[in-house]
Amino acid sequence: MPWFVAGLLLATVGLPSVAAIGPLPFAPSVGFGHPAARNSSALVVLTDRPRFVPDALSANASATISIELSNAGAYDHTFTLSKVPNVILNTSWTPTELDAFFNANGSLANVTVAPHGLAWANVSFNGSVGGDSFEFVSVVPFQFQAGMWGFLNVSATGPGIQLSENTTDSYQFVPAVLSATPTHYPAVLDVLVTNTGQLGHSFTVSPLSNYTLSPGNFSSTFASNPPLVSAPVPSGPGSTVWGNFTVHAPGVYQYICTISGHFANGMTGLLYVGVTVPPPPTPPSTAIVETWVLIGSGALLGIGIVVTAVASFAGRFPATGGGHDRHE
Repeated sequence: MPWFVAGLLLATVGLPSVAAIGPLPFAPSVGFGHPAARNSSALVVLTDRPRFVPDALSANASATISIELSNAGAYDHTFTLSKVPNVILNTSWTPTELDAFFNANGSLANVTVAPHGLAWANVSFNGSVGGDSFEFVSVVPFQFQAGMWGFLNVSATGPGIQLSENTTDSYQFVPAVLSATPTHYPAVLDVLVTNTGQLGHSFTVSPLSNYTLSPGNFSSTFASNPPLVSAPVPSGPGSTVWGNFTVHAPGVYQYICTISGHFANGMTGLLYVGVTVPPPPTPPSTAIVETWVLIGSGALLGIGIVVTAVASFAGRFPATGGGHDRHE
């Protein structure tokens, strides 16, 4: 009975205190990158020579280029952009063979411009075509064969992927984990760093993937391997700076603050490029029993032991006085 009473009191008093303590936050937040669109425009004049002027265009990956087409001649021309990257069309093909190529492979744009007319071609690219080249031609018979062709080159250096980072006066990057998933390498990363405190900082990214920097080795490491970027973050809340840099291969890149004492106080983070961010480790148990609950449980246990001891000896000794000897 004493043990039952002690257990009942402990369950009634102690357990609510334990259950009322919820799980503590453990895993850091992750900043995921998103495509940054930087659209552009161009003017191309189509002439009766026949020629495209200019015959070389540039565009950014993950962006749209709007091409204004102006026909300065007296004949129809087309602006027909091949869908196949890095293929130079054969000027010895007949008009029928040229048409057969586009019928088989398709085109990114196919616009006919009347004499002295205007038209537009809007072409969008994703990051997977960075560094590629696409040929454009006029498919009006014999214009391509006479020299009416050109190339649209997609830059591999932008615009790439945009991320956001924050710095604090407690010597932390928030979040301390960034993640970018390029579809093509080299990949450009644009990181907007915002200062949330008074102190100035730097956003400095190691050029070495899967390599751990320390307060003792980062200076010598950067002396022989310059950072991918080292952007000074101005002091004062709301101050911003862009860290723009190119990553040539997937991996985990560490970034730090190089201002004296900041890295030593823990100001560092990890950038996962083309690598899955690992799940956080299982948090430790957060069931905490308050001190007064432990003390009370100990007291109840002691009382139970004493009561049990007394009860176990009760009735084992003969009563004194007033009794009769059964042999009398």
